[in-house]
Amino acid sequence: MAGRARLTVAGVRSAKPLGNPTRGTTNPNRLRRSDRWLTGTPWVAKVLADAADPLVVDLGYGATPVTTVELARRLASIRPDVRVLGLEIDQERVDAAAPAADPPRLAFHRGGFELAGTRPVLVRAFNVLRQYAEAEVAGAWTTMTSRLAPGGLLVEGTCDELGRRCCWVTLDATGPSTLTLACRPADLDQPSDLAERLPKALIHRNVPGERVHALFTALDRCWAHAAPFANFGPRARWVETVALLKTDWPVRDTRRRWRLGEVTLDWAAVTPGMR
Repeated sequence: MAGRARLTVAGVRSAKPLGNPTRGTTNPNRLRRSDRWLTGTPWVAKVLADAADPLVVDLGYGATPVTTVELARRLASIRPDVRVLGLEIDQERVDAAAPAADPPRLAFHRGGFELAGTRPVLVRAFNVLRQYAEAEVAGAWTTMTSRLAPGGLLVEGTCDELGRRCCWVTLDATGPSTLTLACRPADLDQPSDLAERLPKALIHRNVPGERVHALFTALDRCWAHAAPFANFGPRARWVETVALLKTDWPVRDTRRRWRLGEVTLDWAAVTPGMR
């Protein structure tokens, strides 16, 4: 668009990075499930589609920029003029990513929770907060969401090394709004296998008396009741499991998403410390 600022490293305001370096492990397609959710969930895709400035930040992309490159390509299906900025605290990782840059569409810079002084409409932060203490999560969330463009979203979560088990929280300026579980159903013995990939805000709360524990207990019960659907494959069993769950839990999405091994619920259903 005419008059739009170009996304280059030189154009990003320098700011002292907030946070600690991640382990840096990554793999091609590791974040495909979250990317598919970003582009396929109408209320999320609309935030990017309607943005005055379609700037997206991928925070803590790791030792290689492969998942940031994939994110830029996938988001272009929603907004062809999307600009993606990969941020890492480790300058060596930023330097290593430089050959993958494609200004103005894709750039890499040193930065942390302060988002390098930018105002993105969307932030993806995966496997970043897992190394932090639970008590530090709220502060990191607040720092990132306070820097979002108006109406912007933060997607913060965790996944396994191959991206077959993923959980993430979606937040706006007011705080968390949803929890999403995403998986390859054939990779599960039962839905509670996903608990090991809960975001840091929830992973230590999977104990009796906490709402997230009640959620996984209910999912496992529904999975057992849906056992006859296993004759049609793990995906069919997952869909029936979520359909049963929806009778008592605030599930926000539809069978179209369930068939992909997903379920999104209101954050209020799993708020830590609430009985």
